[in-house]
Amino acid sequence: MGMRKLVGALGLLSGIALCSILGGAAPASAAETGVMVLEDFQSADQDGFPVDWQHENQRSQAKGRDAYKLQSEEGKKFLAAKDAGQRIKKRKIDWDPKVYPVLTWRWRLHKAPSNSEPVAALYASLDTDLMFIPVFTKYIWSAGKPVGTFVEGGMFSGSELVVQSGVVPVGEWVEERVNVYEDFKRIHKHEPADKAWGISLFAGPGVEIDFGAVTVGPAK
Repeated sequence: MGMRKLVGALGLLSGIALCSILGGAAPASAAETGVMVLEDFQSADQDGFPVDWQHENQRSQAKGRDAYKLQSEEGKKFLAAKDAGQRIKKRKIDWDPKVYPVLTWRWRLHKAPSNSEPVAALYASLDTDLMFIPVFTKYIWSAGKPVGTFVEGGMFSGSELVVQSGVVPVGEWVEERVNVYEDFKRIHKHEPADKAWGISLFAGPGVEIDFGAVTVGPAK
């Protein structure tokens, strides 16, 4: 091996070793990993509210800022929601649902009144209608409806699909994995836009729940 190649190889190994020491991994693009991160809750403003997120209801913005806060546990960050009763949204995500159709996220329930409906939800908005209103599918954690229950949406409400049911487990991370592209076509009867409108999160009144990273990947 030539000296230049040897130095380059040693440099690469040193970089990988350094990443291991720091507890991280060598950076990789979405094309290399097959996974695109939509949100990993790494950045918060001075009040602890996640950067690049907005309130759905501007009239209750103060309550929303108190209800949704970034927290850290064993070096991992997540979004904690407490008695929110409203949703927050993130737009301008460079996400093509045809290329990355499988949406994955984690949530961890701490407390929920028995009459909470829904307990929490993630909205995947893949298009807008003629009035530029987001067209979304609402994946919900229901207190009483069985997993797989589907409720068709109306003019001002999105279609709902139950992916988690009951008020247990408590204190455990639960991972969800859905094919939003196939769900959208089946529910809305047309192709989504080339770029998704965005995602939203909701936690019900009296509910305490954490949201982990939200990612998308190719179908397998």
